[in-house]
Amino acid sequence: MNEKKKTIAISVGDINGIGIELALRNHHLVKELCNPIYCINEPLLKRASELLKFPIPDDFTLFSTYSDFPIKAGKVSKKSGIFSYLSFLNAISLVKKGKADGVCTLPINKESWKKAGINYVGHTDMLRDIFKTEAIMMLGCQKMFVALFTEHIPLKEVAKKIKKEKLYQFFDDFYQSETPQKVAVLGLNPHAGDNGVLGDEEKEITKAINKINKKLGKEIFYGPFVPDTIFTKDARKNFKYFIAMYHDQGLAPLKALYFEEGINVSLNLPIKRTSVDHGTAFDKAYKRGNNLSNLSYLNAIKKLTAGI
Repeated sequence: MNEKKKTIAISVGDINGIGIELALRNHHLVKELCNPIYCINEPLLKRASELLKFPIPDDFTLFSTYSDFPIKAGKVSKKSGIFSYLSFLNAISLVKKGKADGVCTLPINKESWKKAGINYVGHTDMLRDIFKTEAIMMLGCQKMFVALFTEHIPLKEVAKKIKKEKLYQFFDDFYQSETPQKVAVLGLNPHAGDNGVLGDEEKEITKAINKINKKLGKEIFYGPFVPDTIFTKDARKNFKYFIAMYHDQGLAPLKALYFEEGINVSLNLPIKRTSVDHGTAFDKAYKRGNNLSNLSYLNAIKKLTAGI
């Protein structure tokens, strides 16, 4: 291992998906950026290698996540769900023990986790529980990042969460994690409420913006902006960071603009964690002729090693 490079623990995700193929095919690129440790055991790795007809690199360093079962390409599976959960746990443990500098996660399948009885909707929820802190989900790429004030909750519940103190704490945690120079905060309602005509949640957002800027002693957070115009080309010239009030409000424009290169970043944690911003692609797993994009995976590694 090159000791000058950071060591990154990589959880390989759902073995029935495309994660392990991305790991194997891109190892020659990833090892130039960091010292990778792949959280998978030798029997499963050999099985995946044989199915993919792709050799295991000689310097493919493993940290055993023991679990041995048949790979069922593109299938939801209790066993693959448990394995991906254990792979993530082992990656976290490497960082906790000081053996790795950060964690990069390849995609899990939420249905497989549910089938395995794992009571988390994803990596971020699990991190919140492990570290007992309000992890922030931020997605994006070098050109644009979007943080989500609310994530995987029903849309009808979002308005109830828009409260000054909760927003203020979120803004403070976000700033301490990324120290951005400027952040655009979106309103909740169409036209950002039109001064209360279409909703008054923007009043809470404005109060929180004023409070955090006062604490910081400078204007960092701006808004609330009209959600359907803030992502235009001209508006994006002024901001790299955006805070959306709910999941699709922020991720629909992000993925329309930068789908293949986007990553997921967990903020406000004692460890550094990034992830690809795509799923297990069961429809492509272990199929010949795949031309899998590696942009998201490589960008996730670069965020940990170079802070893009």
